[in-house]
Amino acid sequence: MSPDSMMRASVRSAAELNDQIRALWRRAGGSLSAQERVEYELLVVEWASAIRGEVIEAA
Repeated sequence: MSPDSMMRASVRSAAELNDQIRALWRRAGGSLSAQERVEYELLVVEWASAIRGEVIEAA
């Protein structure tokens, strides 16, 4: 992943992304396929970016 893509702010909120991550795990029944693992990893990266953005805004 390029530094530029990591620095880009998330459009979705951390709470929304967290809900999507939880929904993915529920749909998967606790065991992710290879495709679901890729989706999960992308969501987690975006969630972490959103969290950082929210912390910076709060400061």
